[in-house]
Amino acid sequence: MFTILNKQNNIAEQSTSIFLIKKSELNDQLPISSEELEHLTMQFTENEKKKFSFDRLSHQIYIELVEEKENPNHTLEALRKMGDSLINCLQNRKSQEVYIIAKRLNKAQISAFAEGMVLSNYSFVAYKTQKEKVIRYLETIHLINAEINQEDVNELNVVLEATLMARTLVNQPVNYLNAEGLANEIKAMAEDAGAKIDILNKNKIEALKMGGLLAVNKGSIDPPTFTIFEYKPENAINEQPVVFVGKGVVYDTGGLNIKTGEFMNTMKCDMGGAAAAAGVAFAIAKAKLPLYIMALIPATDNRPGGNAYASGDVITMFDGQTVEVINTDAEGRMILADALSYAKKFNPSLVIDLATLTGAAARAIGNLGVVAMGSKYGEHMTNLKESGEKTGERIVEFPFWDEYAEQLKSEIADMVHLGGAEGGAITAGKFLEKFTDYPYIHLDIAGPAFNTKKFNYRGVGGSGVGVRLLFDFAKGLAKK
Repeated sequence: MFTILNKQNNIAEQSTSIFLIKKSELNDQLPISSEELEHLTMQFTENEKKKFSFDRLSHQIYIELVEEKENPNHTLEALRKMGDSLINCLQNRKSQEVYIIAKRLNKAQISAFAEGMVLSNYSFVAYKTQKEKVIRYLETIHLINAEINQEDVNELNVVLEATLMARTLVNQPVNYLNAEGLANEIKAMAEDAGAKIDILNKNKIEALKMGGLLAVNKGSIDPPTFTIFEYKPENAINEQPVVFVGKGVVYDTGGLNIKTGEFMNTMKCDMGGAAAAAGVAFAIAKAKLPLYIMALIPATDNRPGGNAYASGDVITMFDGQTVEVINTDAEGRMILADALSYAKKFNPSLVIDLATLTGAAARAIGNLGVVAMGSKYGEHMTNLKESGEKTGERIVEFPFWDEYAEQLKSEIADMVHLGGAEGGAITAGKFLEKFTDYPYIHLDIAGPAFNTKKFNYRGVGGSGVGVRLLFDFAKGLAKK
């Protein structure tokens, strides 16, 4: 169950409420006594305290001081974190509903605060046998603000639901969510959103000769899947689809080049790209944006069993190119390559892939942003960066010089699939580029996709990164 946002005009009596105010509003009418206002003013002005609360026994009143920063996007991110910081207080009080009153904040600002609360209120407790100890009580957040309307709130609910659905997919262990399970979950999302769905089974994948996906799957007893999500509304502004491609490695052992130490512990998250691609496709369809989009999701686990593919193997990919395998732990690019080639048949206007692809990306910028690169993308990268700043899922564009592709030369095949240790995130992108002929952006989300401990409103476990970013980007496309 996700926390629901609701537009309201008035506060119900004896209801827990949060007032978001600026310093200029200290004299505005607040539900506190003159003595409390005097004390509050002193705390805010002399002691530089930015938050205060009043316990009315039956309910609580929280007052939060909002300080606008020079960059409006920085204000939005600060508001998300403010929303996150209040959740523990509300949970300790077992509050089931709360009112947010922000009369002088704009629509984006109150939305950001509510976003932080809803995202922070998420927890994955599917396999807890004593759920009452970890239940998240907050069910409804009422918004009181002149700028925001119910349509805005409905759209925000959809985006947050999609983000949290993506988190849940990532958090599911592989013994409950293999490739077929992932495909079935995405099917349910598509049906809920009124979109078309087609799941290719192993026989169809073999008939299509998707060599990369089949090679990675050879070590598993579970079959692979290839899911095609399509949303094409009658009022779509584009004839050529925008295609999202998500890496769906539901568990990555590294294959025969098996991961050592503790590097395997979080590898259920290696389908974070698939979760994000499915999540944003669901959100676009559910919000009924006038945009023709597709999501392509190749899925398998990567294991060292059976007749697992090995270093030195030569694989014939879906488009006929041959790849010499260097390391079986570089499996994500193998399944993405087939999906990127398959995307050509739809004559896309733009393809964006999302993947927990390289440790190099995570080491470069940590979990504070998304590594991006691409080709032929025109103004799309600029717009994507703007969406990243607005949503707090910031983009760092890496160079994509052709010289990086020289590391991918093979003596016995068309290419190898792995470059050297330096520039690893970029050579991975250059490998994927070889399977494209359209405007293309590659997003490496290895850093921010999974948190081993709580990280503000992004939570612990799957973060759902990419959903809010790409929805905002798609919304911009739809407006044009």
